[in-house]
Amino acid sequence: MPGILGKKIGMTRLIQDDGRVIPLTVVECAPNVVVQVKTTEKDGYPALVLGFDALKKPSKNKKFRFKREFTIQDGSDYKAGDAISLDLFEVGERAKITSTSKGKGFQGVMKRHHFRGGPRTHGSHFMREPGAIGARARPGKVFKGMKMAGHMGLDTITCEDVEVVYVDREKNLLGLKGPVAGSKGSLVIIRKK
Repeated sequence: MPGILGKKIGMTRLIQDDGRVIPLTVVECAPNVVVQVKTTEKDGYPALVLGFDALKKPSKNKKFRFKREFTIQDGSDYKAGDAISLDLFEVGERAKITSTSKGKGFQGVMKRHHFRGGPRTHGSHFMREPGAIGARARPGKVFKGMKMAGHMGLDTITCEDVEVVYVDREKNLLGLKGPVAGSKGSLVIIRKK
């Protein structure tokens, strides 16, 4: 099984016997349900579609809040309705984590790109402004990729090599070393390396 879906609970720390303190993010990984098994003959590639966070009032077409697809080598071991639990992860393993960062809305250049800004004294009106953004008549346009104000956050963040430092199979909790992007309660996709 290549991975599992989970919900970010928050951050805490783990104190080792030798006094080392390990910061970790706690992710609740309730058993995922195999919604669909894709095969090479029917779909062109083998994959599993997992459902997570079952809805209280499911409709005919939507029974889970989140559904994600994981490519696999061979799907013959799984069938629709199977439950995927935390048994596939052990302490010390490495994982690939994907989540969505917190949204910060429309932000100016000082917060978004760390511009210095201008002087705030002696009658200056150039405080939190971006400054000049283009050249003169030639080229007569603003180049693509110019650092300007705009929407910030809500980006898909992937961390390639995160260590699993804590596993509690009874409470369905997984501890990942370091921070994981996103707010509390957001979706976290955990793939085996």
